[in-house]
Amino acid sequence: QVQLVESGGGLVQAGGSLRLSCAASGDTFMTYAMAWFRQAPGNEREFVATISGLGGITYYADSVKGRFTISRDNAKNTAYLQMKSLEPEDTAVYYCAARRTVNHRATLLSESTYRYWGQGTQVTVSP
Repeated sequence: QVQLVESGGGLVQAGGSLRLSCAASGDTFMTYAMAWFRQAPGNEREFVATISGLGGITYYADSVKGRFTISRDNAKNTAYLQMKSLEPEDTAVYYCAARRTVNHRATLLSESTYRYWGQGTQVTVSP
């Protein structure tokens, strides 16, 4: 069992930056791939970024590529999402998720394969 707690959300102006954190507990952190998903009002939850257990593999949604960076600190059992050049379209609840790490891109991008989820943190970007 893995527990995930997100933090770092808030209100920021367009063009600004935020860093989200996801603190994990309950199992060996490095054996889990970590991902960020987001859900805007009226929309389905969508993939944002993922990182493999040792951090060597990352994938991003096209909409955030070049602006967001996913990382992890296995010594601190924490994953991060650094968000820069934020746009109003980035406004959403951001969720951290975890699954056993695999070397398979489609699996890492698929929401349905993630077993553990945080409660979400709100990110609001004003124009």
